[in-house]
Amino acid sequence: MNRHCLLLAGCAALTLAPRVRAQTDADSVQFYLYRQLEDVVVAALRPDASAPVASSTLSEEAIRGQNFGQDIPYLLSLTPSAVYTSDGGAGVGYTGVRIRGADATRINVTLNGVPLNDAESQGVFWVNMPDLASSLHDIQIQRGVGASTNGAAAFGASINMQTETLRGRAYGEYDGSAGSFGTYRNAFKAGTGLIGGKAAFDARLSNISTNGYVDRAAAHLQSYYLSGAYYGDRRMLKFITFAGKERTYQAWTGVPSADLHSRRTYNPCGEYTDAQGVTRYYENQTDNYSQQHYQLIYTQQAGEAWNFHAALHYTRGQGFYEDYKADAKLVRYLLSAPDPSVSKADLVRQKWLDNDFYGATFSVNYSKQRLKAALGGAVNYYDGRHFGRVTWADSVPVPLLHEFYRNTAAKYDASAYAKASVRLWAGLSAYADMQFRYIDYRLGSKDGSQKDDSQNQLWTHRTYPFFNPKAGLAYALNARSELFASFALAHREPARDNFTEAGAGEEPTYETLYDYELGYALRTGRFTLAATAYFMQYRNQLIRNGKISEIGEALTANIPRSYRTGIELQAGVRITDLLRWDGNAAFSQNKILDFTEYVDDWDNGGQQEFHLGTTDIAFSPNVVANSVFAFGYGGFSAGFRSAYVGRQYIDNTTSALRALDAYFVNGIQAGYRFEAGWAVIALNVQCSNLFNHQYETNAWVYSYLYEGRRGQDDGYFPQAGRSFMARLTIAFN
Repeated sequence: MNRHCLLLAGCAALTLAPRVRAQTDADSVQFYLYRQLEDVVVAALRPDASAPVASSTLSEEAIRGQNFGQDIPYLLSLTPSAVYTSDGGAGVGYTGVRIRGADATRINVTLNGVPLNDAESQGVFWVNMPDLASSLHDIQIQRGVGASTNGAAAFGASINMQTETLRGRAYGEYDGSAGSFGTYRNAFKAGTGLIGGKAAFDARLSNISTNGYVDRAAAHLQSYYLSGAYYGDRRMLKFITFAGKERTYQAWTGVPSADLHSRRTYNPCGEYTDAQGVTRYYENQTDNYSQQHYQLIYTQQAGEAWNFHAALHYTRGQGFYEDYKADAKLVRYLLSAPDPSVSKADLVRQKWLDNDFYGATFSVNYSKQRLKAALGGAVNYYDGRHFGRVTWADSVPVPLLHEFYRNTAAKYDASAYAKASVRLWAGLSAYADMQFRYIDYRLGSKDGSQKDDSQNQLWTHRTYPFFNPKAGLAYALNARSELFASFALAHREPARDNFTEAGAGEEPTYETLYDYELGYALRTGRFTLAATAYFMQYRNQLIRNGKISEIGEALTANIPRSYRTGIELQAGVRITDLLRWDGNAAFSQNKILDFTEYVDDWDNGGQQEFHLGTTDIAFSPNVVANSVFAFGYGGFSAGFRSAYVGRQYIDNTTSALRALDAYFVNGIQAGYRFEAGWAVIALNVQCSNLFNHQYETNAWVYSYLYEGRRGQDDGYFPQAGRSFMARLTIAFN
């Protein structure tokens, strides 16, 4: 359960990032009360210490120690059941994390209780929030359904983040890192501390850039963070704004399997052949997006037992990706050539997103003696606009700002929850959590005037009322060990892709998850141990099964039955006063029952069906394990970490021909911290993939039948070999 989860990531903070010197204000009762007000912001979404929920928490020290500039999924990669991936291979740009096999579309993510998942795709794009880790107080990961939260369904895990909390004194900080593949980060931070015992302001400005491990997988990221807070005797009003801007060369296609051994860094994105037959690369094959976030947070303490939290939020996103399309069909882009016999041409297109997301969250919390309870919820509205433009076409006139499609989407999401944890008797506690969630989603227009990028008419209007109950028991066997058991029910609505990629006459329906968890935790002075067994049973899980539409687009469909079951083990031991080891391992089975695959038949047309029975769920390794040895003496620290990820199938057929090989990678870190006058200086170095192992963390595949044989097109995403980063941090106070 959450209070006994081993903070492996905390022990993995092998570098010594400096902290501002201790302040006399921090010892005051007033400062302590103000910090309590900050904690109210996320208290309702984080289960009580006795709640039967499997979770891990990365402290501020752990985050700072690991933060060399890579995205947040990299920071989560040492926690149980987590698998990290990077399109560019270097950990900067487009990155992702899967937890218990669940991808970003099934992981609920909040910041200060505010939902971050995209309302339509239900995923989180970390590239739009570069260096957010530099402004975080902590991160909690709940595995399984977890406690009720705001926003998207937690269908495998939830990630709950809290921004930096109050510091008592003024500070300034520079944090810079540089290393392999032209990767560098510069971050400047400053804060006023507590002014007049009532107000505080904090700011950060960051710039991150990399050439990427994969060819041309460059990323240029800028971001800022600003906050201002007013503290009363029992209240806090805080305004936060942060933004990110990214320009990333596309590396979405991956490396064909035939090229993995001969040219691992090959990137086919933007590749075309000119009129002279020379292979060239379009220099502006890029993704360009900016996102601004605004949060206004209010907390109120009402006596010793009660507190209240409310927040207003608004997110503005706008951007496009641009690509070169060779031999494109003009009719698809609403263009025509002067010569009627010409139906195709090379062209450059942009696909735009322009959206607004806003809403409110609230919680009322009670805590006294044997009972802790919370009542809360959220109301959110998404207004999205999708459109495409052609900016150039070879020998074809293109009108100014020519659009070839435009459609809109609107999503209303409201939820309310009530949860309570009560200590019954003799170490036994009960937990109950009830959530109601209502979704209203509209895509396109009823009159058929709005179309997608393939000129298909769009119109969908669906509503979903969901009831998501959770309950469990926790029992303290003694002062050092506990048991818990829990059950949770969750529902997830179809994402935009599930509607646009549904077959003719097929209607995607919602998914249901029944999550059963059983856990044990033991802690002594030198040793800690935790184990969580789980069984996650899915109904109508949405997957791609190889089926295509009449125009050849991949489709998704509900499968009636599937499940994930496994056990997560965590252990830690203080070997000596200077040396500690922590590790975790997850062993699981992830199955689809009675799976049917559809494969294109190029010889006869149409598709062939293959009934495969029970198969493995794609991207769900049966084994994930991590190990960290950490050493510290005075201002010096060092560590050695290892990660093992078992075989992952890249489709649902359980074929070794379409799989990612298991991999075992290791890394070392070392650092030294010292004081120099008014500054605390830390120097750190990191070597990743120490033994230069070749491995891939993600892939895609398209299968077909030709001349009586099965063939495939595919793309794999190789990760960097041995690479280095160095870091300098200077904190002034």
